[in-house]
Amino acid sequence: MTHRSDNENDDQSDDGAENLKENQKKRNKRRKHVSFPPDEQIVSGFAEHRNSAIKDDSCITLTEVMVAYQQSCSRHQVQPRPHIMQQLQGVCVGGSVKCLDLKGERLDHRSCEALEVVLKSLHFDFINLQAAQLEENEASSLLDMILYYESTTHLDISDNSSMGTSGWRALAHLIKQSVCLSRLDMCNMPMVDYPALSLSKALLTSRLTVLHLHNAQLSGMPLYTLVGALKINRALQKLHLTNNLLNSYQDALQLGDLLRYNTTLQTLELSNNAVADAGLEELCDGLRWQTKGLKVLLLRNNQITAKGMVHLAKTLPVLKVLQVLDLAENLLGNEGIQVIRTPLMVNCSVLQLGLAQANITCEGAVALAEFLAENRHIQRLDLRQNKLKVGGLMALCLSLRINHSLAHLDLDDATPEEQDEFLVETHIRLQSEITQCCLTNVRHCGLTTDTSEKSSSDGPADSRTTV
Repeated sequence: MTHRSDNENDDQSDDGAENLKENQKKRNKRRKHVSFPPDEQIVSGFAEHRNSAIKDDSCITLTEVMVAYQQSCSRHQVQPRPHIMQQLQGVCVGGSVKCLDLKGERLDHRSCEALEVVLKSLHFDFINLQAAQLEENEASSLLDMILYYESTTHLDISDNSSMGTSGWRALAHLIKQSVCLSRLDMCNMPMVDYPALSLSKALLTSRLTVLHLHNAQLSGMPLYTLVGALKINRALQKLHLTNNLLNSYQDALQLGDLLRYNTTLQTLELSNNAVADAGLEELCDGLRWQTKGLKVLLLRNNQITAKGMVHLAKTLPVLKVLQVLDLAENLLGNEGIQVIRTPLMVNCSVLQLGLAQANITCEGAVALAEFLAENRHIQRLDLRQNKLKVGGLMALCLSLRINHSLAHLDLDDATPEEQDEFLVETHIRLQSEITQCCLTNVRHCGLTTDTSEKSSSDGPADSRTTV
């Protein structure tokens, strides 16, 4: 018979206790517990998201929104803005509101805070903050609200050049995170240094589809930074870069690279810059790479001459997707039209061609008439503010007896320059016949009397002859 000492028994009991504790720990790891604090300790005061701010079983009324705004103004010790109250009176609660127009309103920090109840309760198609004189704190606060409540799909924050670092940071966060925001206008604001960097980083993952950056001082490094992001971006469809002093060298080179690598951008507006002939060559090199994507290229007033048409002539026959090309207010002259006449004949993609104020006379009109007689795709041609007389109009009129695709031929609706009475009558008769030919094409081809995409050269309806 074996006997154990007391020490051995103690050791055995200690080992058993340790094993029991280990087993309990393992069981505790497998079981998860959730505990809640008492009701009185649960936090109940917080800002709700816009989509959950209104309960399903309740319906906020217009009166409640206005009263809430007035109470918010009282809490923040500011007077309700009459302009805002007037806009609220015209809205229909329960759906999307057309516009919250705060253009030119001086919005200090307390005024911005008072607006939260409005941004929380209503969704706007367009919020206009242009020239609202937003300082750093005000811009940061207001933009954070717009993001949190997803208050709009179109935001215009132009002419607010004093937003500071915090304001630009909030704007970049809005661009990057917002699900609803699809269009952003940031015009007349210098996009240099931090603003350009923050915008470019935000665009890497942004859902924006339309971006307006008119007069934003983008030439040089800012454009380089922006293009670097847009080469990766797959959401942006329309980019407007007018009045940015973009040059024919480094800037045009960057834009050419953008066209090589980006296949989702559909509209590129570069009007009122200095792309010139050398820059057009870079753009044409990029266009040759486009098998899908860019449909609208607007180059109005870019110091382009007949020499630049040589580069365009090489590109036109191979274009596959470009539908709208605006070359208005460039000194192309009759020589430039002669250069692109034959390439235009064989081009199958361009539907709208803008040649307003391009220094074209009857000689150029005859060349265009030859193009119209051969092309079966062109739908709109803008020849306003050119010196076209009876000879040019007669050539265009004869070509339209053959062409069955052109639905719009924009001509000056002004008194003819001819002094002879017979020539004046002939001028008027030819314009009328051109209009009738276009209307016939519309009926036969099932085209609309207006096009979905117009070039930037479209002016008031009373200044042209069109259908």
